[in-house]
Amino acid sequence: MKKTLYLLALSFHITFLNAQDLVPLDTISKDSLANDQGSIIPINKTFMQKEWAKKSTAPILLFSVAAANWGAREHIRDIRNRYLPVFKTEYDDYLQYAPTATVYALKLAGVKGRNNIGRATLSYAASLVIMGILVNTIKYTSRVERPDGSKRNSFPSGHTAMAFANAGFLDKEYGLVNPAYSIAGYGSATLTGLGRSLNNRHWLPDILAGAGIGILSSELGYFFIDKFYKNKGDNLGLLSRVEGNDNPSFLAIKLGAALATTNFFEESGLDDSKQKGFEGGFEGAYFFSKKWGIGGDIGFSSFPVKPIKEEWLSQEEGPQQYDIETQSMGFLSAGVGPYYAYEFSDRFLLTLKATAGYTATSSGKVYLKYSGPEEDGRKINTEEVIARYKPKPAFRWNTGAAFTYKLNRELGVTAYANYNQIKSRIHYHFTDAVDVNEELGMESNSFSVPERIKYVTLGLRLTAFF
Repeated sequence: MKKTLYLLALSFHITFLNAQDLVPLDTISKDSLANDQGSIIPINKTFMQKEWAKKSTAPILLFSVAAANWGAREHIRDIRNRYLPVFKTEYDDYLQYAPTATVYALKLAGVKGRNNIGRATLSYAASLVIMGILVNTIKYTSRVERPDGSKRNSFPSGHTAMAFANAGFLDKEYGLVNPAYSIAGYGSATLTGLGRSLNNRHWLPDILAGAGIGILSSELGYFFIDKFYKNKGDNLGLLSRVEGNDNPSFLAIKLGAALATTNFFEESGLDDSKQKGFEGGFEGAYFFSKKWGIGGDIGFSSFPVKPIKEEWLSQEEGPQQYDIETQSMGFLSAGVGPYYAYEFSDRFLLTLKATAGYTATSSGKVYLKYSGPEEDGRKINTEEVIARYKPKPAFRWNTGAAFTYKLNRELGVTAYANYNQIKSRIHYHFTDAVDVNEELGMESNSFSVPERIKYVTLGLRLTAFF
């Protein structure tokens, strides 16, 4: 499966290697110069300034992350089942088409975009043909079972590929008019992909690969149609003069690893190590100047808890092993605060922040799992709930740094590192099967203890500037 993803990424590179960076006479820009005779002289570009490199970055990043998360897909599905076991909605069936509906509504209303309606439709149709071929070829050769077990056509997600192809359509046609169109299009596509996971219809790698295929299909569709017309847009000369805000205001989607620096269940003794988990969410800031702004984030993080293995002595069977398993701890957090930005160049941007806010933490159960007496020559596995925990909502502060490489004026890839601290109180209730006085030194089966929760998050953001 990983080979399929890498071959797909490689084929994209080969397709664009022969693309020439030609500049039309009516759109001479910083990418070209004119000499005294009026001839156009292309400027030598760095690797990341080349057109095919810019277009391939997002798909390759998505394919790579999909491959890297292939082994963790069942764990991510288990997190969904842990927090939203009965979630069911149909919004993803319809939201995937919202960007395309927006394009045609704007064109019918007379809003001038990159192309006239006929050429835009032709570019869009080419994108859908490419997307359909890629999705269905991979679906019915990989035959990956869906997380709900319904069919063996899970990888990649067709809904997500369609949503991102449609978002690319809106971005191509109206991203130059206003970056808000691009942000809205890719935002709705992201929500479509999220819906496929929440509905238990796709694994995370399916969604990431589907997004990559959607973006790739849109780029290839426009690439071939632009070659047919021998220019890069009917109205590009007019629209390229539209200038955006030079301040680094942004909206971003983030995904990363979360590393605990403290033991979350230290006082209760329910685990004996620091947890490792993941984080996902949204972040944004509005800058009043080139350096200072105010922003915030909303995100979810989850930390699986490693089982504790213990032994006890049975008079009948001798030493026996049992596991104490605690459900993962999840945080839904939101915060606001000041942001500071420093631009090293047109391409590189450093952002610092300090936010404060609120965290709601999920409740969970604690299980005792062991092998019971034999029946019909085999042991019976037994699972028993021995405790429940419920953290109280708490104050959370967060500080961090982010380093962004701008692919263009409106889009960048950001590496970030954040430090989070939550001062919480966790309430426990143990069943009568546990002697809390002997095991924990507590006089009652119900008690509350303070826990200082600290963790670091490291990850990537897809950042849209406006």
